[in-house]
Amino acid sequence: MSQPPLKGEATSLLGRFDWLLTVQSVLVYLFLWAPVVILVVFSFNSSRQVVVWDHASLHWYEVLFQDELLLSALKRSLWVATLTTVVTVLLGTPAALALARFSFRGKGLYGRLVELPILVPEIVMASSLVIFFGFLGLRLSMTTVVVSHVAFSISYIIITVRARLAGFDRSLEEAAMDLGADEFQTFRRITLPLIFPGIVSGALLVFTISLDDYLITSFVTGVGSTTLPVQIYAMVKQGISPEINAVSTVLLVITVTTIAIAQLLQRSTSR
Repeated sequence: MSQPPLKGEATSLLGRFDWLLTVQSVLVYLFLWAPVVILVVFSFNSSRQVVVWDHASLHWYEVLFQDELLLSALKRSLWVATLTTVVTVLLGTPAALALARFSFRGKGLYGRLVELPILVPEIVMASSLVIFFGFLGLRLSMTTVVVSHVAFSISYIIITVRARLAGFDRSLEEAAMDLGADEFQTFRRITLPLIFPGIVSGALLVFTISLDDYLITSFVTGVGSTTLPVQIYAMVKQGISPEINAVSTVLLVITVTTIAIAQLLQRSTSR
């Protein structure tokens, strides 16, 4: 019979395996983030050529903030993302409360339908939205863009708030009502403050997703409603300019900052 490996040999094998996993992880992160780092670095390049370094400069950021076309697209993107966030919070929070607190016919089916916008491929959702707007006779505009963004992002609010409510201590509400508070006062002073970090976390995720979306937006946008991702793609088709590096870096900073805040709030909800 073969002898089992000694404790020292097993430890040595585990150490080698950990080393291989570390190397693999580093390579994966390099593959994912090296293009992003290069884009950010070359956004500070003074040269007109995208991949030829001249010297560090803020020239292309100055060009960016004088480009009315890009600035208008950025303003529209921020407006769409903000309005989408407000609407999804107002609609998604009550939906999450209904799913978490009440029993009604079709609750299980509704809970599954809420997850569909996350699971359905974007190209399918984009095509269906265009057909739906055409069926209603709606002209593609900022309104169709906002409606589309609400449709594919409201699930994030519902899921986030519902997860927060799953660990909610209902005895706090019962204590408040025993002390004389009515249902509205209990919700305003007890329930809402406790689930508020979850609402803000979901809202920030929705804002980021709406701000960055290209595929669905490109299908439902009309004249005068071009958002920043759509405008950037149109510029790339004509040729890559260092100005694109600058605007992409600005968009990246906004996105990463928003996601970081959302993650911090999400951690606070799990404590």
